[in-house]
Amino acid sequence: MHFTFKHTKFACYGSYISSAVVNNFAPLLFIIFQRTFGLSMLQLSFLITMNFCVQMVVDFLGAKYVDKIGYRISIVAANLFAAAGLASLGILPQIMPAFLGLCCATVLYAIGSGLMEVLVSPIVEALPTDGKAASMSFLHSFYCWGQMLAVLGTTAFFVFFGQSMWPLLCALWAIIPLLTALLFSRVPINSLTNEETKIPMRKLFGMKIFWVFLILMLCSGASELAMAQWASLFAETALGVSKTVGDLFGPCLFAITMGISRVLYGMLAEKVSLTKYIILSSALCVLSYLLASLCRSSALSLAGCALCGFSVGVMWPGVYLLPQARFPGAELLFLHFLPWQGISDAPQVLRWRRRFPSTHPSSARP
Repeated sequence: MHFTFKHTKFACYGSYISSAVVNNFAPLLFIIFQRTFGLSMLQLSFLITMNFCVQMVVDFLGAKYVDKIGYRISIVAANLFAAAGLASLGILPQIMPAFLGLCCATVLYAIGSGLMEVLVSPIVEALPTDGKAASMSFLHSFYCWGQMLAVLGTTAFFVFFGQSMWPLLCALWAIIPLLTALLFSRVPINSLTNEETKIPMRKLFGMKIFWVFLILMLCSGASELAMAQWASLFAETALGVSKTVGDLFGPCLFAITMGISRVLYGMLAEKVSLTKYIILSSALCVLSYLLASLCRSSALSLAGCALCGFSVGVMWPGVYLLPQARFPGAELLFLHFLPWQGISDAPQVLRWRRRFPSTHPSSARP
């Protein structure tokens, strides 16, 4: 079979689906981990924190060394790590202390997801095709739809086969990154490198504005992850609804509304001030958390979860664009230093690239 750049694009879509599964599948099993292994809330929180921290470390190292290692080797390895981590999630807790096994599995798939976030966007950007803006926007929407797929697929599996078969489901989800790795081993891959635009990290740390926007990034990221990864357990334990209802109207609706929010702002970006939009999104996010946590009605609490997805849809990537207005050029530093956030999915960034082609941020490095 002759593989073309069209197949390369499909492989990138598969990687984003894999990344969404990696980050959102395990939280759907938290209540099962509690019942089966007796894990505490502290231990479950540690798994989430470990996943995030490992991905950050891998992002830093990957952004520095991936050009030397090679794009093909790196992206294939990323998907293999993700597949190994998902499969291990159902195996290791059975053959060693449960919490230790879950930690090992988390490290494996976090390495894979971290590498994907560094590599996939530059691979798509380097494709010799027209319509880069549409391609990039479409690419990053696959994370939202991948998250929705993870919830719907897991819910359907439990309905038909029961929750006791969750180790088998881990192996089934591992098939997606495994097939993606196989595809990446065959498709053509271009790369983007430009040594002249690389900025020393020491210079970044010396900028006060870097720390201000770093706090904004962490807060916006926490606003998304807190709801996305705890909604399932919250719905079943705090609201008293079934796992099926909780997952469908909690994390699933969260993913749908998040995707809708990004598409909607992409259509309105030329007419709406980003700063005002983020302020309104932040206020809406606070309201959604209050609605989810304080309302006595389960239906309204789940509506709060869905509303949170809509509020963080733009707030999460939007904070990376705020430096552009007040500190010209600073956005390049954040794109350079913090590749794991996938800011290139924001349509307004893509329009900015077309206006200023000489400072194309994606050409700096992945």
